[in-house]
Amino acid sequence: MGSGGKSITLKSNKRIGLARSVKKYNQLYILFIPAAVYFIMFHYIPMAGTIIAFKDYNPIKGLIDSPWAGLKYFKQAFTDYYFWRVLRNTIILSLMRIFLAFPVPIILALLLNEIRNLTFKRSVQTVVYLPHFVSWVIMGAIILNFLSLKGVINNVIELLGGERIYFMSKPDYFRPIVVVTAIIKEAGWGTILYIAAITGINPEIYDSALVDGANRFQRMIYVTLPGISNTIVMLFILQFGGLLAESFDQIYMLSNSLVMETADVIPTYVYRTGILNGRYSYTTTVGLFQSLVGLGLIIGADRLFKKMNTEGLF
Repeated sequence: MGSGGKSITLKSNKRIGLARSVKKYNQLYILFIPAAVYFIMFHYIPMAGTIIAFKDYNPIKGLIDSPWAGLKYFKQAFTDYYFWRVLRNTIILSLMRIFLAFPVPIILALLLNEIRNLTFKRSVQTVVYLPHFVSWVIMGAIILNFLSLKGVINNVIELLGGERIYFMSKPDYFRPIVVVTAIIKEAGWGTILYIAAITGINPEIYDSALVDGANRFQRMIYVTLPGISNTIVMLFILQFGGLLAESFDQIYMLSNSLVMETADVIPTYVYRTGILNGRYSYTTTVGLFQSLVGLGLIIGADRLFKKMNTEGLF
């Protein structure tokens, strides 16, 4: 039989294997259907809208009848001062999140794992998870109240002999405020995957380390941390790929006209320019650029970790 016959046989075997898998795990496939429908409807079908980046889009004429513009809006973006400003702000904020906020859930998961009192451990987990379920609308109002001139933080500063500071009017304070508040809100929720990975570590490894004389800190460093290294790498790659994807809700709630120099990021820029000003083609171009860069970063980070003999994402 020639190579063509072998190819047909392999395809036939794959189809038979898939059919058997569907028959055997039919309940799991049924559970997968809603998720698949969601991603197809809200993630894959909207990709067709990226064609707007190459057209002079007119809502009246529609997507098909709007005239082609070629790379006109790409040229506009790359020569626009505000585009480069929001790109710089987005990169700086994202890097601060990666290097300052990313390690916090890991450290928190390691510490939670060392708590032996189950009642106290569950209480702590509930407390650190809770902020995740509070929307940025409410969280933002609380933060603005705390940092106002008559807020709790300024009351403490004045009590210690300092002068009151209007934090939300200082561009230099905006980025640290964003990173710290993001840690407070999401660090606890981010521990879930790490704690799940920790529970998958073979207990016999801990027993062997204990027999060898390793104390609790050494077991944490040399057993627990390597045991969740693949999870850490996977989440780091995903977060690195989202380098240009800042949180719109958080930035929108905390920013104001006094701090736009450091607060304006790609999502808020797209909202203000595209939705409010009606520049649909231009902001679609910016969004497409953001997505392509994110895809490139994910692939690049994945290959880098594989070259370091670490398990990658793909």
